[in-house]
Amino acid sequence: MDLSRATVYRAIRPVPAMEMAPKEPRLIPRALPQEERKGVLEILNGQQFVDKSPHEVFSRLLDSGIYKCSVRTMYRILAENDEVRERRQVVQRPSYTRPELLATAPNQVWSWDITKLLTHAKWTYFYLYVLMDIFSRYVVGWLIAEKESAAFARELIKESCEKQSIQPNQLTIHSDRGGPMKAQPVSQLYASLAITPSLSRPSVSNDNPFSESQFKTAKYHWSYPDRFGSLADALSWGRGFFSSGL
Repeated sequence: MDLSRATVYRAIRPVPAMEMAPKEPRLIPRALPQEERKGVLEILNGQQFVDKSPHEVFSRLLDSGIYKCSVRTMYRILAENDEVRERRQVVQRPSYTRPELLATAPNQVWSWDITKLLTHAKWTYFYLYVLMDIFSRYVVGWLIAEKESAAFARELIKESCEKQSIQPNQLTIHSDRGGPMKAQPVSQLYASLAITPSLSRPSVSNDNPFSESQFKTAKYHWSYPDRFGSLADALSWGRGFFSSGL
């Protein structure tokens, strides 16, 4: 018959209707009365313990010589009131929208970033600053320095805007959230030249793909050395690379 034994016996001897009725909740003799449960909930939500866990509330009450109920009962009371959640004060991070950059002509949107160049000395780098137009992929400005500096970035952006005759409210400059990008000198320059700043979202590495792609092109080029011996060597390579139009 292809039936299990339990199915056959259930059909022969059906369960009486009384046994199928829902059971009433079991009364626990030592359960806290409703008034005491309200008192415990008021303590848990009071100003002193509103951001504390039941374990911490229980311990602090015991230190004061007060016993209301067990830790598990505190959790039950919180669950009955739909309050079993993170009780500590948690920082609310703002939501950042994904940057959307659209350029229909040159000198509408620029992208810039800084990358490290290896040297022969351990833990010593040169820093390549590159400012690029995302419409034409033309490098409008670059420099190589021995450190990351907001002052260097400010001068690079200022000189590049002068060379390209940028007018107020014409340009948007996109970058990640590095220190020089958010520094006060750069922000003040944007305000004085009426440039619209655009920043990547925090901890998102692919929000500035234009500059990252350009750096990969530079470091995979046949002329790029494994390491630079001096700042003069790095500048010499940069003049040859960027003058080639890559």
